[in-house]
Amino acid sequence: MNRWRVWASVLVLGFALTGARVTAELVRLVTVPAIDIDRYAGVWYEIARYPNWFERQCIDAVTATYRRLPDGNISVVNACRTKDGSRDEARGVARPATANDFTRLKVRFVPAFLAFLPFVWGDYWVIDLAADYDYAVIGEPSREYLWILARSPRMDEGLLQRLLKRAAAQGYDPARVIRTNPNRRESAARIGDTQ
Repeated sequence: MNRWRVWASVLVLGFALTGARVTAELVRLVTVPAIDIDRYAGVWYEIARYPNWFERQCIDAVTATYRRLPDGNISVVNACRTKDGSRDEARGVARPATANDFTRLKVRFVPAFLAFLPFVWGDYWVIDLAADYDYAVIGEPSREYLWILARSPRMDEGLLQRLLKRAAAQGYDPARVIRTNPNRRESAARIGDTQ
C-alpha cells in the first residue's frame, strides 16, 4: 500500500511540474500591434534592464539611437559611459523579422560579411510602447533580455512600476531588473533600492 502512495505522489508531482512548464509556455510574448518606424527612430535612454554581459562595462548614460537606412533596415548605435569616463559604442543593423513588421526586429552587431550566419542576429521585440512614443519596452521570446527605454533620461517611478507589472504579465521577473543610472558615476542599483 505504501508503494502505491509513493507512485501516486510521484505522478501527482510529475503532473504538477509539467503543468507549470506548460503554463509558462502558454504565456506567449506579445508585441505591440504596429510601429511607425520613423516616429520610433531617434535617441532612446535606457531606464532599466535585465543584467547582460555586453553592458557590463556601462556605468551610466546608456542610450540607443535608431535611424532608418535607405535600404529599409535600421542603423543601431548603443552607447554608454564606462568607469574610466570614456564613451563605449556598439554599432549594428536591425531588420524586420518579417516584411514591414517593425514590432519584431532582428539585430546584429557583427560585420556585414557575417550577416549570413543566423546566430549573429538577435531578437528585438517591442512589447510595450507609449501612444506618443515616449517610452518603449523591449524583450525577446526567451525572456533572457529586457530593456525599458524612454525619450528622456528619467522616468516617473509610478510609470516604471506599471511597465514592470505589464512585463511581468508577459513572463518577465521584475526582481531581475536593474535601474540604469542616467548620468551619475554609480553602479546600477536594483529597482527596489533607493537612489
